[in-house]
Amino acid sequence: MSTTTEDLPTGLSPREAFEMIESHPQAILVDIRSSMEFLFVGHPKGAVHVPWIDEPDWVVNPDFVTEIRKLVLGGAVCEQRQGCAPIILICRSGKRSLEAGRALIREGFKSVFHIDEGFEGELDEQHHRSTLGGWRFHGLPWEQC
Repeated sequence: MSTTTEDLPTGLSPREAFEMIESHPQAILVDIRSSMEFLFVGHPKGAVHVPWIDEPDWVVNPDFVTEIRKLVLGGAVCEQRQGCAPIILICRSGKRSLEAGRALIREGFKSVFHIDEGFEGELDEQHHRSTLGGWRFHGLPWEQC
């Protein structure tokens, strides 16, 4: 199965995503990481948590699309021309959010974005995160338990 750009969510840098959230109050920032990551590593302020893959089984959440639909217009799939709320997905490094965004687009969502650096960014030479990129690296608002 081939992938086209129409199958993919639009990639945003962390700063672009923050600007979109600031300029479009209807935008929904969804942190799709596991519950442990969301709570203990931290998350963007104001993010809604809907895990894509979560403990204890570490399988794709079968209710993911349904849970996102509940966030957007009470479950209705909207069209871009009707002004649907942008959905911005964030994970650790941008890989899971890309996959989750593809799933939403396949199910008819039109205004889907993903933060291509994620919350923590890629690993550096010492195998540390948050040193090369990511929401936290750029000093954007975040919190943790």
